[in-house]
Amino acid sequence: MQQMTGTSATQPSHFVAHPDGARYEADDLTRNAAGDVTTAATERPTLAEPLRKGRIVVGVDGSDPSLRALAKAVSLASSLNTRVQIVTTWKYFAAYADISISEWSPENDATEIMNGALSQQFGAVLPGWVSTSSFEGNAAQKLIDASVGAEMLVVGSRGHGGVVGLLLGSVSSACAEKAHCPVLVVH
Repeated sequence: MQQMTGTSATQPSHFVAHPDGARYEADDLTRNAAGDVTTAATERPTLAEPLRKGRIVVGVDGSDPSLRALAKAVSLASSLNTRVQIVTTWKYFAAYADISISEWSPENDATEIMNGALSQQFGAVLPGWVSTSSFEGNAAQKLIDASVGAEMLVVGSRGHGGVVGLLLGSVSSACAEKAHCPVLVVH
């Protein structure tokens, strides 16, 4: 039997630091099941991306401030190794019930807004640490609800202004006052 330099795979010989915990690993030279000397690197499975802990919630309505909030949330999540939950909302207004627009759907609009924001931020591939949610209802309340258990809620300083802004009130103000986690308002 050929003598091998270094130690076998069952006797680790060097220390490896990793975000999920430090460990010892074998030298590069090991024996496979047939007893042949091989490099451990070819047999060692690749490490998956470390598990992300925590969640940052970000509200997106298609406005420039909300897109800047999304970019900031993604940057923070990358630095803090957390997940991102992107939230958009939609609402049927009673005043629109009398208007016979059979093809218009606020839910479809919200989906298009979300898809546009995702495409702008991530391109064609959505990272596995990003999730999306679309809810019917008041934007501020849905974001406050989503903030339960989150590390942070990120919102734009102003969403769509004008009449829509008057009807919805100030989402960022309501979130800053009532969220269940710290709130970052991006200008």
